[in-house]
Amino acid sequence: MKYIQKLLFISLLLFITTNVFAQEPTETASALESTTEEIVATAQDIITSDVATNEEYVEEDIQFGESIKKFLKRSGIAQLGDHWKSIIMILISFLLFYLAIKKGYEPLLLLPIAFGMLLTNLPGAEMYHSEYFAEGHVHWDCFRNGAGLLDFLYLGVKLGIYPCLIFMGVGAMTDFGPLLANPKSLLLGAAAQLGIFVTYFCSIAMGFLPNEAASIAIIGGADGPTAIFLTSRLAPELLGPIAVAAYSYMALVPVIQPPIMRLLTTKKERKIQMVQLRSVSKTEKIIFPVMVTVVVSLLLPDATPLIGCLMFGNLLRECGVTDRLSKTVQNELMNITIIFLGTTVGATATADAFLNLQTLGILAVGIVAFALGSAGGVLLAKFMNLFLKNKINPLIGSAGVSAVPMAARVSQTVGQEENPRNFLLMHAMGPNVAGVIGSAVAAGIMLSMMGS
Repeated sequence: MKYIQKLLFISLLLFITTNVFAQEPTETASALESTTEEIVATAQDIITSDVATNEEYVEEDIQFGESIKKFLKRSGIAQLGDHWKSIIMILISFLLFYLAIKKGYEPLLLLPIAFGMLLTNLPGAEMYHSEYFAEGHVHWDCFRNGAGLLDFLYLGVKLGIYPCLIFMGVGAMTDFGPLLANPKSLLLGAAAQLGIFVTYFCSIAMGFLPNEAASIAIIGGADGPTAIFLTSRLAPELLGPIAVAAYSYMALVPVIQPPIMRLLTTKKERKIQMVQLRSVSKTEKIIFPVMVTVVVSLLLPDATPLIGCLMFGNLLRECGVTDRLSKTVQNELMNITIIFLGTTVGATATADAFLNLQTLGILAVGIVAFALGSAGGVLLAKFMNLFLKNKINPLIGSAGVSAVPMAARVSQTVGQEENPRNFLLMHAMGPNVAGVIGSAVAAGIMLSMMGS
């Protein structure tokens, strides 16, 4: 339409010019002819320019259409069809969101894990690449090809940084006074590690390799950071399922433990009231972390990273001259580490690593390990009562798993159901903190036996 309008305008201009100057002399006619030629040439240039411009517009339209097609093809929605397993993992992350937010099951860790699981399973996001950490090694050359954010954050897990920082925070928040006031509770914490070693042999019988069996068995300690620390070294390909299982069972302590405790004890035993604990001096509390670090490290060097950080955090708490450092470790450092640890552990729960029969086996064996750990402490307490004048309430034995302080609270709750005047919390904290030490020692034993 634009071309037709311009041609009509030029034709009209030529017509008027020709008629006006038709009667002029020859010079005028010659000038008119020159002017006419210029007008025609100008018209041809305009038409040629418009044609070229139209071709550019057409080419731009074609390129724009191809860009739209490319955009739609690269969108996550278009890729969902080829990643149906990812849809299942996204739904599982939604379930974890529900458990963390609505039910309040370990939200500080379960929520970051769930979000990391969501991020890693969104098609096309490319935030985590499991192949960069294949065969238990960090392939540094791959990071030059465009690593995602979670790839870099996962280095803290792979290099054993986050679990140790978590242990430092746990140490700074833990009072070892109940353990020092009643050293017998250390035995209860050790007995609760029964689930770890029994489950190891069960996993071997199920066909798991020794390093995989050790990583699965540590779930019985109900200690998420220890499970991550050990698995990242022995069986990194199982880190996602094991971490999710460990923290899920920790969150379900109030659901799993009470039936086991009631099954293994009588009503009379659950009513036992324990004598008040003695007062522990500040000197004892300062010497304890230093001596534990020295003794455990000399006997079991592989446990030093966890035990050392745990006791260092506790020393910051008890020495009385590093309040600022203690508060930083308990709050800012602990919170930042939990965020990084949770999201990166959740990122390892990819569809290929999670949706298989092996994962179902890990979840099944993990619950057995946790149940045996809870039962081991209760049974040892019953056995010790055969020889003790001042009886131990067997319920505190279940707190030997290292879910601090949740397991101790469960002992208190179940005890008060039978005897409202029974206050077991401080007594249960002894085996509870002993369980933290016990799980770290168990991990050190596994590493010394199977680590490279």
